[in-house]
Amino acid sequence: MLRLWPGVGLVVANMIGAGVLLSTGFMAQDLGPGPILAAWAVGAIVALAGAKAYGALVEIIPRSGGEYRFLFDLLHPVVGYAAGWTSLLVGFSAPIAVDAVAAGSFAQTLWHELDPRWAATALVVVLTLLHTVGLSPSHWTQNILVGLKSVLVLGFLGVGLIAGKHSWPAWQPPHPAAGFPLVAFMLSLFYIAFAFSGWNAAVYVADEFKDPRKTVPKAMLIGCCLVGALYLLVNWVFVANLDPQQASAVFGYESNRITLGHLIMKDLVGDLGARVMSLLAIALFVSATSAMIFVGPRIYAAMASDGLLPRMFQGRPNQPPASSIVLQSVLSIALIFTHRVQQVLQNVGAVLTLSAAVTAAALFRARFGQMGLPRPPLGALVSAAVYVLAAILMLCFGVRNSPLLAAWIGAILLVAATAYRLQSRKR
Repeated sequence: MLRLWPGVGLVVANMIGAGVLLSTGFMAQDLGPGPILAAWAVGAIVALAGAKAYGALVEIIPRSGGEYRFLFDLLHPVVGYAAGWTSLLVGFSAPIAVDAVAAGSFAQTLWHELDPRWAATALVVVLTLLHTVGLSPSHWTQNILVGLKSVLVLGFLGVGLIAGKHSWPAWQPPHPAAGFPLVAFMLSLFYIAFAFSGWNAAVYVADEFKDPRKTVPKAMLIGCCLVGALYLLVNWVFVANLDPQQASAVFGYESNRITLGHLIMKDLVGDLGARVMSLLAIALFVSATSAMIFVGPRIYAAMASDGLLPRMFQGRPNQPPASSIVLQSVLSIALIFTHRVQQVLQNVGAVLTLSAAVTAAALFRARFGQMGLPRPPLGALVSAAVYVLAAILMLCFGVRNSPLLAAWIGAILLVAATAYRLQSRKR
């Protein structure tokens, strides 16, 4: 059974991935240092509000499955089913693909004969095997990777804070807006939403926690606070030491294998620093990939137990849901060969924000719906309202800036609704 600190580690491992090492490079083309740091602070506040709301939900429904389980029980099975398919198609499969390719890319900087996408595929296959053989090897694999990643990330942060610049940066973005850059600020929150995604990781495996009603909410809040503080410090290092022209290197990330961390370490330590950063990045991305391969399949197992996916995906008692793990990994491998990083960062951030907002809103149903469930406290409702309002603002700006975003969301919902109808007929 998982306890508090392994649960915190699970949350941290799911959150820290490719997003934090790339996003500020995209943002710096339209936002100055102050708005960038403010955007990361807003992202942390929104994630904490979501964690607080989800904590109240798991106190009411202490079962695995995340958004699928909450929406299935509180709103309607079709809504939960749509959330489950969203998790399968983009919530876990796409970030796994991004982080696995990132690990392969940085491995290639050290071993030039590697092909990043095939290396990413091999990583997904190996981690899939480790997470299907049993719960104990799966938990140990995850805990070891989290510990290694934590040491390396703190080492990078220490170098940046001690050896880097300490004065407030004077640079301005190449595309400044008149007055406060509201549109660019709101759109940047999609990148940040992707970087913070994973704050709700513990709810997906609630059944595997000891006393989930108490442990899961604490794990989410502690993990979210730790990562929020870490992200602010890391992004201070980025904006204090890099200007927009240097940070624009992330636009060629898929060909040059350069993150903002590489630029910092090479400037402060030299070529050795860049190689160390590649090792850090590999550990970071392998840990994030492992965490998502561990967490995501619990959703599909819950759907199978309710008859909304074939029974083979449910798995056996006290064993990992092997078929669900394999299904998710197959989709991730397909995405490895078909999608570009920046596209995934923005679109997945929007879809995850929508799914989490609908789930947070379900807390009001639990409070006022006369469902015979424990009533969530007022503070959790306020947190849910903050998260939902922030999500609505982000999505309004996102759709106005890119109408295709609405089509992308609509396509996922259409697939989910069609699959639900077909599965319901089969049942």
